[in-house]
Amino acid sequence: MGLMNSKTTGKTPVDYTEGSIIKSILMMGLPSMIGFLSGHIYYLADMWWLARLPEKETAVAAVTIFSNIMWFFYSFNSLVGPGSVAIISRRYGEKQFDQAETAIKESIVLKLVIGTVFGIVGMIFVPEMVYLAGARGEAVTLGTQYGRIVFAGLGISYCTYTIYTAMRGIANPNLAMGIMLGSTVLNMLLDPLFIFGWLGFPCLGVAGAAVASVTSYVLALSAGLILLYSGVTNIRLHFRGKVPMSIGTMCKIVKIGIPSWISSMSFSGSRLIVMPMIASFGNSVVAAYGVGTQISAIGISVLVGIGLGLAALIGHNLGGQKKERAKKTGDQALWLSVALMTTCGLLVYFGAEFIMKLYFSSPETIAYGVTLLRILALGFPFMGMHIMFEQIYTGVGLNTPAMIVSIGHSWILEIPSILILTQVLHLSQNAVWWAISAAAAVSAFAFLWYYRRGQWLHVKI
Repeated sequence: MGLMNSKTTGKTPVDYTEGSIIKSILMMGLPSMIGFLSGHIYYLADMWWLARLPEKETAVAAVTIFSNIMWFFYSFNSLVGPGSVAIISRRYGEKQFDQAETAIKESIVLKLVIGTVFGIVGMIFVPEMVYLAGARGEAVTLGTQYGRIVFAGLGISYCTYTIYTAMRGIANPNLAMGIMLGSTVLNMLLDPLFIFGWLGFPCLGVAGAAVASVTSYVLALSAGLILLYSGVTNIRLHFRGKVPMSIGTMCKIVKIGIPSWISSMSFSGSRLIVMPMIASFGNSVVAAYGVGTQISAIGISVLVGIGLGLAALIGHNLGGQKKERAKKTGDQALWLSVALMTTCGLLVYFGAEFIMKLYFSSPETIAYGVTLLRILALGFPFMGMHIMFEQIYTGVGLNTPAMIVSIGHSWILEIPSILILTQVLHLSQNAVWWAISAAAAVSAFAFLWYYRRGQWLHVKI
């Protein structure tokens, strides 16, 4: 039955479970990395334009504070995302193509429903959330304007990520990359038009950045659906497939994702706790934190991008009963993560001052940002290991270990350290950055200990 599906697309599905392992990692991972990296480049451009509004640091601080709220709401995306990665890639590896098609459609439906519900909740309560997250005065107003528009498109953005997941899961990472790149370029072009009202567009200020983002998500989702339903991809979607969608399968997708959702909630919840403590040091520190974390996210996004491709590849291998190859794939990906993040860390450490001067003219804000970047850069290799472990287990469909490590990382290591250092010992904001890097190192080694035990190779879904 599955092979009949592949014939309807006019092509033979690609198999990355043969040949060179490192080549397979790169073939699956590089397109995802480039696409994911492009999204973070957009956020950097977003910050650059916002820093040129009359509100300057206040505008950047408002969006930074709201972004921490969005971390919390994007955690609900994890109720579906990890389960869809595991099931789509496993079924593809098993050559059960009709079931993979159904899993894709079920994931899209789940994301649309969940995203729409939480988007409505967010639109209603965004002013209160922005205030509780540390915004004050004009930052509350700007954060609310930006946030309401982003929440209005939350269901669409959730579904767009499923398009990327689906294409990686069925070995079409290049198509996912193309859509992500196109969406990013469009976003960057629309940003100044809506923010400053160029070329006759409405001048919306901070809200314009949100309008540009939602518009890009809508077009990216539309392009992805057209490709999946037209048969360009390795698996073609049909309005009426051979395997009908079912509540049971949807519940299985969600069940796999629950530990990852708890993990994501743990991380995003910790950001909401930490953000007011950072905000207490003033808008200049928050603005530097916003840009600094986005710069750091460039290196992290490289690994997340490769890891997204890796997760699908692990699923393909385990679905094809190639456990030894899955183990070697994970090992080589871990070494690659350390090498890449060490390189990124060195570039950020030595280029910190140049980077901050691109965004700010205030010597005080630049100094805050330089110190932040250099401290975080020291933790890059450990962050890379942590991210790659998470992606390996996502491909397996075993998300409980990541949940445990994430909770320990945020609530046992990071938050207590920051509270003691800043609220009890009254140290500067630099103590926050040191706590973040140290927690990353400890959690990475905890993950390594568990990974070497090897139980993950025998999980069935």
